[in-house]
Amino acid sequence: GCQGEESSEEEHEEDCCFGCFFAATSPPQNPKPSADFLPLEGGPARKAPVTQPLENKATVLYIGRIPHGFYETEIEAFFSQFGTVKRVRVARNKKTGKSKHFGFIQFEDPEVAEIAAGAMNDYLLMEHMLKVHVIAPEDVKPNLWKGFKCNFKPVDSVQIERRQHNKERTLEEHRKMLQKVVKRDQKRRKRIQAAGIEYECPELVGNTQPVPKRIKFSED
Repeated sequence: GCQGEESSEEEHEEDCCFGCFFAATSPPQNPKPSADFLPLEGGPARKAPVTQPLENKATVLYIGRIPHGFYETEIEAFFSQFGTVKRVRVARNKKTGKSKHFGFIQFEDPEVAEIAAGAMNDYLLMEHMLKVHVIAPEDVKPNLWKGFKCNFKPVDSVQIERRQHNKERTLEEHRKMLQKVVKRDQKRRKRIQAAGIEYECPELVGNTQPVPKRIKFSED
């Protein structure tokens, strides 16, 4: 009889322990919301605005490292394979008219400009690696296309010097010119002597040189 009572007490204790474990592990019937997941106050949620990609409007390209002989006509003909070209300008020296080896080109379609820039950048042309990139519309200055239609005529320095040499001079202007020639010759002689060079400079006759035929006389 004692053994039966002890076994019943042990079973009762196991049932109590199992019930406590089940109560501890089972989820609560009405869980309270956590502080991290509390609903926001202030009305219904708003949808985020849909951001549309910016429209590409850049049509002007910068072209750098342009080789000699690849000028406006050649650039327009070469880049016309990508699309319609509106205008081309090569930067030139104002005095000599020689190319500064960079320029600009404008297409009608922005997509064509982007494709041309991607295809021609780092392109080897006539032993020159071209540098081509798109210029943003806000960076295109108003004077960028100034004089792009003008056929640049280089300054003929030889013709200018010839006119300066052959112009009519008064007797006083002629004497001043000869004095400058004599001074330059004296300075040259001094530099030669200072350098320790033994050289006999030819004698230069100053004002005794014949007067040129083209002399402008005053009416007085």
